[in-house]
This record gives sequence, C-alpha cells and structure tokens, in this order.
Amino acid sequence: MPTDQAEQFAAARTLMVMIDEMIDGALLVDKDVRIVWSNDKHVWFNEKLMAQLGFQSPADAIGQPVERVIPHSRMREVVETGRSMPLDIMRYGEHTLLVSRLPLRDEQGEVIGALAFALKNSLTYLRPIAERFNKLQSRLTRVEQELAASRASKYTVENLIGFSPAMLEVKRLVRRAGQIRSAVLLLGETGTGKELVAQSIHAGSDRAHRPFVGVNTAAIPENLLEAEFFGVAPGAYTGAGRQPRPGKFQLADGGTLFLDEIGDMPLPLQAKLLRVLQEREVEPLGSDKVVKVDVRIVAATSRPLAEMVRSGAFRPDLYYRLNVFPIQLPALRDRRDDLEILASLFSERVALSLDQPMRDLTPPALDRLRRHDWPGNVRELANIIEQVYVRTEGERITAEDFADILPGAAPDAHLGRSNPSIAVADGKRPLAVAMDDLERSLILEALAGCRGNKLEAARSLGLSRTNLYAKLRKHGIPVQPDE
Repeated sequence: MPTDQAEQFAAARTLMVMIDEMIDGALLVDKDVRIVWSNDKHVWFNEKLMAQLGFQSPADAIGQPVERVIPHSRMREVVETGRSMPLDIMRYGEHTLLVSRLPLRDEQGEVIGALAFALKNSLTYLRPIAERFNKLQSRLTRVEQELAASRASKYTVENLIGFSPAMLEVKRLVRRAGQIRSAVLLLGETGTGKELVAQSIHAGSDRAHRPFVGVNTAAIPENLLEAEFFGVAPGAYTGAGRQPRPGKFQLADGGTLFLDEIGDMPLPLQAKLLRVLQEREVEPLGSDKVVKVDVRIVAATSRPLAEMVRSGAFRPDLYYRLNVFPIQLPALRDRRDDLEILASLFSERVALSLDQPMRDLTPPALDRLRRHDWPGNVRELANIIEQVYVRTEGERITAEDFADILPGAAPDAHLGRSNPSIAVADGKRPLAVAMDDLERSLILEALAGCRGNKLEAARSLGLSRTNLYAKLRKHGIPVQPDE
C-alpha cells in the first residue's frame, strides 16, 4: 500500500478511536473492498457469527471481501461510485443499525477505500423511525411472500454465492446490468446459474416491481413457439379458445423477458423476434392487430453463438441486437475457491429439506470435490450433495461417501477401499465408469448414423439438443456446427 494511502487509513482509524464512545462498530475497506481494519467491539462481529464464518476472531476477517462478513453490505457501491451514504438503516441478523458510509480519497481525489460506522444507541433516539421501518419491513415481507407464486423475481445479487475473482466480476457486471436498459446476453455452460443471474439483473433494475417472465426456447416444440411468444387471437386455429391468450411478450410488458437457450431458436422465429425488438410490438397468431409492448430482454445460451453466426445457424442481426452487454458465467472448475462455501450451502439446504442434521464436509471430502471436473457445474454439485445425504450416513461427509457417486471417486487403499487402478487391472470397472463409456459410445453411434447432424442425433437418442451438447462436452467429443 502506498505511504500516503497508509497515512490516510491511519488517520481514519485515529478518528474512529476518538469517537469510539459514540459508535457501536466501525470498519475500513480498501479500493478492492477488502476489510483492512475494524474496531474491537464491532457490532457486526460476534462469537456466533465468527464461528459460522469459520473465523477464530474478528482479526481473521482482515483481508476478506466485505461481503464475506456482511452479505448485504453496500460498501462496494460506495467505493465504485465515490458517493457517500450519510444515513442508512440496515438489518443485520437480530440488529437494526443506523449506518454511515463515506468514501476515502487520496490527494488526487481518487477513491482508495471507504469507511463505515454504526451509531451507538441510535435506536434510542430514532425509535419512532425504527418502529415505522420495522412495520414497513413486515409489510414488505408479506408482499414478497404473496408475490413468490407470481411472476416476480425470486433472486437478487446477494443470492450469487462465491468470492472468487471470477464471481466478484460477475456480481459487478450484474449490478451494472441492473442500472442500464440494454439487452443482456448471458453466456456459459449448462448449470452455471444463468436464470439466477437473469433474475438478479431484473431485481436490481427499475423494472423490479414489474413481471419477470422466463421461457426456455429449447423446451417448447417448434410449432408452438410463435404462439408462446406472441399470443393467440380467439379462433386462430381449431381448438383455440374464445378468449385471447397473451404471449410471453405481453405477460412481461413493463418488465423483463428471459429467453433461455436462445441458440436453439429456429431461424424463422429469429426473424420475427428481431422485428419485435426493433418495433416494440407483437402481432398475436391469427390477429390483424398489433399490440405495443415494453420489454427488456435478457437472453442466455450454452451454445457458441459467434460460431453459429459464422456458420449461418443464427442470424447475425439478432446476435448483434442481443449481444449488447455480454456476461460470461464461469464454469465451476474455473472457480474452485467457491467449492467449499457452495458445498456447505447445499449441505445445509438438503439437511433442512430432509429434516436431518447438517453434515459438515471433511478436508479430504473437499479435496475430492476440487479434483472433479464438474461438467454439470453448480447444478451437478447440488445433485451430488443430495445424493450423499440420501445414500450415505454419518455425522460428516467424508471422501468415502463419494465412492459410488463421483466417477473415479473410489478412495485410495490407505482409506480401506480398493484403488480404481486395481479394479481395472482385475478386469473390472466401476459402474459409473462403465455407464459413461456406454453413453459415449451410443452418442458417437447416433452422430455417425445422422452424419453429424446434432438435431437428428438428439431426437434419435430422446434428448433435447441442449442436453446433447452438454453430454458432448462431458465426454470430450468435439462440438461442431450442424452440417
């Protein structure tokens, strides 16, 4: 840290010590929003919380991203914008705090960090405001519960779990996407959480109070896609109802429309979608009237759209229309630092759903998870943890518990189980390995029979094209555009 910045941080700490009797807690973060100092009696640090976070003492939090300790902290916003937040009411666990946040600047005016402190006994003086805040908070909670079953966003940026550099960058881009109105294109493998990110973008935008409507393009039969998108007029075809049926664009009017697996959209519908995005109006199936719509588009795909454009499988004009603000979601194997917190989170959720005690993961178990390639990403990890709870017993999750679940996960001989190499030498293979080999051979056979056409191969195997592409990546089979 430069000398002048160190002196400014020291001056800020001295100021906090001087007004120590007036505050319940204070902390400093640097320009990377990592904690560099906190006072000893910090209201955000208590023994129970430290134990949950895996810290022995508040000193262990030094150097950690502030969100690691305070999930709903707005310090990153102060550092990124340079704007202070003189007064803010913050809920933290059982506490309601009155918090002030101020940016710290060097002599050139550049932001080098931020300072936050909670006023002592603030609720004593602000009890009427606090009581009103609590009432509004209770009403908001009830409204959120009522909206949970409707077309409302269920996730925010706080639900994006992880503190690896890749995930911190994703969170930054998600916050930025919430501030703009342009189309967003989410790119990433299957299971990386594209819908969660889409809902987080919606929740952080000025459309948060309007509908969030999601549609998986790959899951709808091609002959029904137009009706699903644009709606159906009364009597448009045999069997159509007497009342107009709105399409996804009309349902999302004023809000956000999430188009998942946009790469699977047929070319004819791509042209109609482009016109809707340009003209901001739809024409329901069987109608001669147009309906104005105001929709913000968030699209997602696990397919290589840029390559599809070059091969003619995706319209370039639609691609340019959607690819205004791209966000690349990292694969789980590229953010292994987040494995421990994700595995613990899924362990807690599964234990709660099964009404069982939560099982911690032993260090060897975590090491085994880190060695796995995770072709199914976060969704696969959640599935693996659930399988462990259902298929094994014990107070903790050990490396042995993955023996029959993860491919090639049989523990070494020193753990009391046979080594995979020994089983192969005896002419035997684990069931999971044999099933993977069989699946790979069936896919290669189907591709050969369909002369490399992925859509025909997927249909012959009873798979969607999206699932086929995921399995191609899983087995290391080269993915080329359809001939």
